[in-house]
Amino acid sequence: MTRGSLLVDHIGELVTNDGRDGDPLGIRRDAALLVEDGQVAWIGSARYAPAADRRIDAGGAAVLPGFVDSHAHLVFAGDRAAEFAARMAGERYTGGGIRTTVGATRAASDDDLRATVGRLRAEMLRQGTTTVEIKSGYGLTVADEARSLRIAAEFTEDTTFLGAHVVPAEYADRPDDYVGMVCGPMLAAAAPYARWIDVFCERGAFDADHARAILACGQAAGLGVRLHANQLGPGPGVRLGVELGAASVDHCTHLTDADVDALAGSETVATLLPGAEFSTRSPYPDARRLLDAGVTVALATDCNPGSSYTSSMPFCVALAVREMRMTPAEAVWAATAGGAAALRRTDVGRLTPGARADLIILDAPSHLHLAYRPGVPLIRQVLHNGVPR
Repeated sequence: MTRGSLLVDHIGELVTNDGRDGDPLGIRRDAALLVEDGQVAWIGSARYAPAADRRIDAGGAAVLPGFVDSHAHLVFAGDRAAEFAARMAGERYTGGGIRTTVGATRAASDDDLRATVGRLRAEMLRQGTTTVEIKSGYGLTVADEARSLRIAAEFTEDTTFLGAHVVPAEYADRPDDYVGMVCGPMLAAAAPYARWIDVFCERGAFDADHARAILACGQAAGLGVRLHANQLGPGPGVRLGVELGAASVDHCTHLTDADVDALAGSETVATLLPGAEFSTRSPYPDARRLLDAGVTVALATDCNPGSSYTSSMPFCVALAVREMRMTPAEAVWAATAGGAAALRRTDVGRLTPGARADLIILDAPSHLHLAYRPGVPLIRQVLHNGVPR
């Protein structure tokens, strides 16, 4: 059954991300946009807008593509508020708290986990996120990783198997055995529900040899590669990701010149997660260095209960501008088209004919207000697949 046509008109500033006239945001003024069957069917000047079955008057506000959050950990139970308070009092973040969430997640019912994912997905949608990637990684048994991904797949098509998040306590003295299980029965159980495979390649988690073995097994099973890399210090993760043709390497906080050069010479996206630095009082990545080198940069929330318990892409845009030396335009592009590139999606992150009709109407005249007015609820309306939400 057709949903009919929908016209969004009187758009003061339309961000298309079509890159026309040397403007990455492809901004059009006094614009209109026609939606048919969940896709963008036409864009142009408001004065030439075609007739439609329904109409939304943007009232001169800015319209942007829906945010694409390409890094989130939503399948979990419990919280780690006490850990956050300890960090704010000066305790250093090491990633060790992940095992606390693993215990709570294993003990939770499917319905409890599903309710948490649903709550956070609804939070994201209200704040303009229309596409989200969801990782497993808080089960770390064959059954718990498979059920985490099965639940995640109810909410997104971009699911990521992160059985290699940390080595669980029961394998603390046998990391090789755990890697063998991840590459064998765990991957076999998880792969039917996953599009991607990811590894936390970091001190205290998985070294380069283990990460390479796990990612190679994932590739052989038909999964795309993603990688947590260079968050806690310099390391081999970024260059390993580039070598394996990863769609994205995420965090990228501590980079050498060789890391930046490798990214610049590849199609691998550097996904930056400023919510993690905010929540751990760690140094922010140098986005300016990456952009000036020609690296494709994405922004994502890293929403998780330990190191970045935010579901707000507008907050991450504001942090990127204030703390990571991105311009407002660069941050908006990274949060939309950049996220789509990190997921190797061409149907989202832009508003051009043929794209999915995922868009947000701001309660503001320009995309600049996302950084200019941090913390203010500026998302007036969201369309997801052409349907007002």
